[in-house]
Amino acid sequence: MASGGRDATHDRRARVAVAALFLTNGAIFANLVPRFPELKTDLALSNTAYGVVVAAFPIGALVAGVAAGAVIRRFTSARAALVSTVGIAVLVFAAGLSTTPALLAAALFAGGACDAIADVAQNTNGLRVQRVYQRSIINSLHAVWSAGAVLGGAMAAAAIAMHIPVATHLGASSAVFVVVAAVAYPFLLHGSDEDDRPPTSPGTSMKPSRRVYVAVLLLVVIATAGAVVEDAGSSWATLYLGQNLGAEGAVAALGYITLLAFHFVGRLTGDRLVDRFGERAVVRCGGLVTAIGMGLALAFPSVPGTIAGFAAAGIGIATVVPAAMHGADRLPGLRTGSGLTAVAWLMRIGFVASPPIVGMIADATSLRVGLLVVPAAGLAVVMAAGVLSGRRQPTRSSAHPR
Repeated sequence: MASGGRDATHDRRARVAVAALFLTNGAIFANLVPRFPELKTDLALSNTAYGVVVAAFPIGALVAGVAAGAVIRRFTSARAALVSTVGIAVLVFAAGLSTTPALLAAALFAGGACDAIADVAQNTNGLRVQRVYQRSIINSLHAVWSAGAVLGGAMAAAAIAMHIPVATHLGASSAVFVVVAAVAYPFLLHGSDEDDRPPTSPGTSMKPSRRVYVAVLLLVVIATAGAVVEDAGSSWATLYLGQNLGAEGAVAALGYITLLAFHFVGRLTGDRLVDRFGERAVVRCGGLVTAIGMGLALAFPSVPGTIAGFAAAGIGIATVVPAAMHGADRLPGLRTGSGLTAVAWLMRIGFVASPPIVGMIADATSLRVGLLVVPAAGLAVVMAAGVLSGRRQPTRSSAHPR
């Protein structure tokens, strides 16, 4: 805990620096998402083929994600985060240059592999900063990710409106956010990520118990549900609003952008809610908001109603993934990064399975029916939220910089 001005300044800089990584991680890929319909049209992809190609990103993450913990222990979270962020930027640019479905899928696959490392690395560094602050800040860091995604989506919408070619747009945006990550790197928490972890209590087994494995499973359910909702916004919101409800290009992009915007609002306020009511209550309430909000939007389809439904889904699942990550980082008997790696890796199943499943349902019935995965995910969060921590008793400690 910071005890002087110098340490407090160092802590604030570390928080800003890791927030910058979350910003770049959200913004780089979000610049690509609104341009997926153009790539789908240019490459003449059916809904099923499009779903399979888009799933290459989470498949790459699933393949590489299992190694994230080992990579972080070997190179530290700071180094792993920077290198993997640069990799995502380069591969998103490559996706924009794709001339065949195979090339697009290959770029997305490799980009997903880099994203899996970046995800665990930035969360590991962010949770180190949270331990320094001794209060919840992880939701605010994920809020910055959402802000980055909103920024990236808005940049893409502006590029579409100005008829800027996909490759030109993605090359420029990727370069900008690589510079942001490089500037932030020196101010991250460096050194071994083991150094500031709380010591194991005497008599505590170093091997995870059966209850730990059950907790991991429930945390995966929670995180996967969040992934399914996020994927519905990134992969299908623009298509659904445009093709099914007749919204024009810029309006159709509002479904995804609105989800991200309310995602940001929910995460910006999430830390205070979690400190007051506990992760369990906040996440369970959010699952209900997601299920009811998107359920009503699909039951009574309209452009404004659907945008509102994606807004409800965004704010409803805002604290879901941060809560799962925090829970995984606190599991006893696991090495540094192992719990985070397990949850982050397994939740990628949601990103892998969701696009082709929704695509197949859409081809067989309609995209409206396929999007029922969103309220279903909200209900899954409600049922699994019991594994999360309740309200914490406040502790008396020295003031920390905000």
